[in-house]
Amino acid sequence: MSDLPDLPVTFRPNRTRVILLTSGVAIFVVISGVALLLEQLNPGEQLSFFLVGALIFWVLALLARVRVVADESGVTVVNIASRRRLEWAEILRVNLRPGDPWVFLDLSDGSSLPALGIQPGIAKQSAIADARALRALAEARAGQGPERLLS
Repeated sequence: MSDLPDLPVTFRPNRTRVILLTSGVAIFVVISGVALLLEQLNPGEQLSFFLVGALIFWVLALLARVRVVADESGVTVVNIASRRRLEWAEILRVNLRPGDPWVFLDLSDGSSLPALGIQPGIAKQSAIADARALRALAEARAGQGPERLLS
């Protein structure tokens, strides 16, 4: 167990996050600048430019918030528009197959949950290492109920 990451640990696509947030700020600044530079726009039209810039930033910020947080009692998967808390016993398998856009968690209820916080897009080797770490944590904690955690 010494090669397991210390808990709590957060897995997220950091490079993608930086690109998304930087792009969001840049887009907002450019659109807002255009609204201020176009003198023929009335205040309502300028406001609409600011709102469009803010909306684009908000969407990119939602895309950047994805993460997987593992702690002693389980895993929290934060995707674009959802958050789900899982106990370790609910996770049967952590999958990242060649060509997968992100990790999938096979769950004890027979379903599969995408975990967008681990995605090989820009940083493939980092995503593979994160998937292996999460898999090792899930395997090490499989079947650990409250009674086993106390012993």
